[in-house]
Amino acid sequence: MKVSVDPDICQGHGVCRMSAPELFHLREEDGQAYVKSEDVPAGAEEAARLGAASCPERAITVRDT
Repeated sequence: MKVSVDPDICQGHGVCRMSAPELFHLREEDGQAYVKSEDVPAGAEEAARLGAASCPERAITVRDT
């Protein structure tokens, strides 16, 4: 599974970070979310889906590989 954040859509609400802090991080300069790696670790699939579902801007994409 892969997860990504579209920086053109993300508004920096931080809800994804609150939902899945092990996957989503926030940039200090603008608060926008990012992932350190698009590859979702085994066992974190549900967290990736939760983070994506919690995004009010729908800036997060989760896809099966």
